[in-house]
Amino acid sequence: MSNWVSLFSGGKDSSWALYRALEEGLDVSRLLTVHPAGDSYMYHTPATELASLAAESVGIDLVEVSPDDFGADDVDDAGAQGDAELEPMEAALREIAAADGVDLAGVTAGAVESEFQTNRIQAMCDRLGIDLFAPLWQRDPVELAEAMFDAGFEIRIVQVAAYGLDESWLGRRYDADALDELLALREEYGVHPLGEGGEFETYVVDGPHMDRRIKMTYDAVWEGDRGHVEIRDARLE
Repeated sequence: MSNWVSLFSGGKDSSWALYRALEEGLDVSRLLTVHPAGDSYMYHTPATELASLAAESVGIDLVEVSPDDFGADDVDDAGAQGDAELEPMEAALREIAAADGVDLAGVTAGAVESEFQTNRIQAMCDRLGIDLFAPLWQRDPVELAEAMFDAGFEIRIVQVAAYGLDESWLGRRYDADALDELLALREEYGVHPLGEGGEFETYVVDGPHMDRRIKMTYDAVWEGDRGHVEIRDARLE
């Protein structure tokens, strides 16, 4: 059977892409998580250390790429950094494809509007001769959010960096009430309702594709105009 790899951070978008792939009957045999050392043009960065718990709950093997595998530290240009950041992911996929019994058909990705990310991932898939499954691509963000809520995703906000988003948002559940407030903030400040501009980042702690919920305790770290949650402890319930 053809195997798929889900590009996975544990955030809502990559989790939704994984969930939709499973719903479509794609044989997702591995999750691939990239752990950037700092800010990244290509990858979701907060709380990726929870990926192993999420993978255990989902029941799919996890492949992790560490910061040591990046060669993008000395690159000034965003495009060049994006290309450099993609190299360890592509190398990991080539390694997976070369494994015995693997017929790599494609990857899933949670891109919504970022052509920067999607063009690079598509080009990588073309080089590898595999398909790209991107069910969020250019979909209406409000409809996507509502679909996640309706499916039973429990989504937590783990990082904020935008006008209108204060410390009270850290750890908050991303649900219909939060979405209503974000839509009001879109009118005032231009905040994207899915955080597509980096306004906020999320983590999925439970959903229909997961056997056990992730329970986490954390400290809220606020830095004047932005903040994140620092995970103190996390486990599967």
